[in-house]
Amino acid sequence: MSTLEQPPETLQKSLKQRHLTMIAIGGVIGAGLFVGSSALLHTSGPAAFVSYAITGVVIVLVMRMLGEMATTNPSTGSFAGYARKAFGGWAGFTTGWLYWFFWVVAVGAEAVIGGKLLQRWIDLPSWVMAVVLLLAMVATNLRSVRNFGEFEYWFAGIKVAAILLFLALGAAYVFGLWPSHSADFSNLTDHGGFTPNGWTVILSGVVVAVFSMVGPEIATIAAAESAEPEKAVAKATNSVIARIGFFYIGSVLLLAIIVPWTDVEVGQSPFVDALTHMGIPGGPDIMNAVVLVAVLSCLNSGLYTSSRMLFTLAHKGDAPQSIAKLDKHGVPRNSLLLATLVGFACIGLDYLSPDTVFAFLLNASGATILMVYLMIAMSQIKLRGLMTREEVAQLRLKMWLFPYLSILAAGGILAVLVSMFYVESSRSQISLSVGALIATLIAYRLRRRINPQSPLANNISAPAPGPITRPASK
Repeated sequence: MSTLEQPPETLQKSLKQRHLTMIAIGGVIGAGLFVGSSALLHTSGPAAFVSYAITGVVIVLVMRMLGEMATTNPSTGSFAGYARKAFGGWAGFTTGWLYWFFWVVAVGAEAVIGGKLLQRWIDLPSWVMAVVLLLAMVATNLRSVRNFGEFEYWFAGIKVAAILLFLALGAAYVFGLWPSHSADFSNLTDHGGFTPNGWTVILSGVVVAVFSMVGPEIATIAAAESAEPEKAVAKATNSVIARIGFFYIGSVLLLAIIVPWTDVEVGQSPFVDALTHMGIPGGPDIMNAVVLVAVLSCLNSGLYTSSRMLFTLAHKGDAPQSIAKLDKHGVPRNSLLLATLVGFACIGLDYLSPDTVFAFLLNASGATILMVYLMIAMSQIKLRGLMTREEVAQLRLKMWLFPYLSILAAGGILAVLVSMFYVESSRSQISLSVGALIATLIAYRLRRRINPQSPLANNISAPAPGPITRPASK
């Protein structure tokens, strides 16, 4: 029997509900909120939270659509498999590889950021510490999926605790419950008004905001390694809705009230400025530590997600079968090590060519996640349309007001992608990401020609996963 015909191994199902809930919540809270919000506050003024609100609506709709598909058919490949089922092999191939590309570049980028954050306390070259952080997270992922889930649970817990504490202290400050400070909302209208640079920048700000909210979809990938995937996906999906509104919109609104938008510097955490305005000592060190945790969380999740997506691609014939081998802990070691090698390469490129090659990789991966989200929306519209009334009635989690909100979400994502061509700061990202999409489609065509007998070439899937088979111990 050929390798493709053998029943592929399956992953362990050792993630618990608490892991998946925190993975979904933690995926929303990243360095993009703690630091990236400075860019929107600097350009949009107090109305920056409106950009986050618009983005939050789109992300919630995408997660609801993904949740509907994932509760019906939870799988490690998640949306790549749904795209394949809806539109054929090319859709699964491009969706899976674009998502993998996004996360392996993110792994290297997050390691680089983490190394630079540590320089605040440790006098060593940033690339050395970036390598150490990457190796530490690789070791975490290599032990078991349960180990990954446990680390991500605590990372997410720290981020959530930090945001909740800031919301409590910030609310006390702005409502006049703070020592020697009375209620003051003047920063919302002073310094040029609520929209000092007009509403156009509010809409273009969605382009910036959307990248800071990437991550909650990881829960639908991880659900395949839990004992009750349908229940886990439903709870994780529902948890994202309130968290986006509470954490993002609430915290950015407080930042706009506490800190004059004219004082915000791009690249510097506005949370540090807020703590300084409130007179809390040690603000920079506190936020540096919180951002470091956010970076480690993203690094941990990036390694996990990229390895599982590549594992699924290999089982579908879209990648070499050797990549899909599991070790004794049920971890796709080769997939994980390949992601690690790309991460090391990115660290090296940042050291040797930070403004050219490394910047090129970051820009090329920039909009690919939006393309994946668009494919999720289109897949849900297509697959839901093929269901009978009886099948729709049995859905555990349904998209609201189908097909209207699904079409609205797809249209919103497409509008953001198109607008990126007209926003100077994001034009290179969308151009290079379109190039990455074209390269992936070309690779798909070449793969079909090279091996026309593969499942990929014939638009069929590899056999359904069976039990793990291991050699007998001697």
